[in-house]
Amino acid sequence: MRLQVKMKILGQIGEMILNWICPPTCPICHRETECAHTFCPECYARLVFITRPCCTRCGRPFEYTPLDSPVCGACLQKKPAFDRARSVLIYDDFSKQPILALKHGDKTELAPLFVRLLAQADPAIFHDIDMIIPVPLHWTRRLKRTYNQAGLLAQGLGRIKQIPFEPCLLKRVRRTPSQGHLHHRQREKNVRGAFAVVRPEKIRGRRILVVDDVMTTGSTLNACARTLKRAGAREVRALTVYRVLK
Repeated sequence: MRLQVKMKILGQIGEMILNWICPPTCPICHRETECAHTFCPECYARLVFITRPCCTRCGRPFEYTPLDSPVCGACLQKKPAFDRARSVLIYDDFSKQPILALKHGDKTELAPLFVRLLAQADPAIFHDIDMIIPVPLHWTRRLKRTYNQAGLLAQGLGRIKQIPFEPCLLKRVRRTPSQGHLHHRQREKNVRGAFAVVRPEKIRGRRILVVDDVMTTGSTLNACARTLKRAGAREVRALTVYRVLK
């Protein structure tokens, strides 16, 4: 215990020295900030956080509190494979810059910023969770990128929430084309059969939180949840930093 305290203090001292040598900056406007892994006050004020009221299943925000059903029309029409999903921020032209830098620009130093945001999500999403699993990359894409941004987020979140991080139980067995310009049905077809569980005995009967960076239509998270449930998962929830609204 004493060793852990000493290591924590040394880490804090090291971070202070690093911040003095290379002051932290806002990931959007690049102005200096008082501490690392945060936005400047001006940019923070422009971020659109997702709060209640929202769909109790997929987390889509409502413009007003519904009088009849707390579930959005899309989820009523077709129930998602995941039991519950939540996102922290609305994905828009202003807020998307940092996540694109992490995802495609090798800016892995931005991961702690997004981990902090994920940790502030609706506490109910973490209740009784047995393990955290990232949405996996195909090995060829992982080899090219050298890291999985969802894995960085899930690992950091597991450390903060003290929930076991299991990066190797869910595997992407088929390389899928980029989904950036695909509509909902094309995305569903694109990820169909793309995932597999490696060790079903570790999944069976467990409550699992699947973590990713951005939720667009939910097709990828649905495919992951469907695969995990077929392997015997008791419950599958999903958490992302961003949510795309159309």
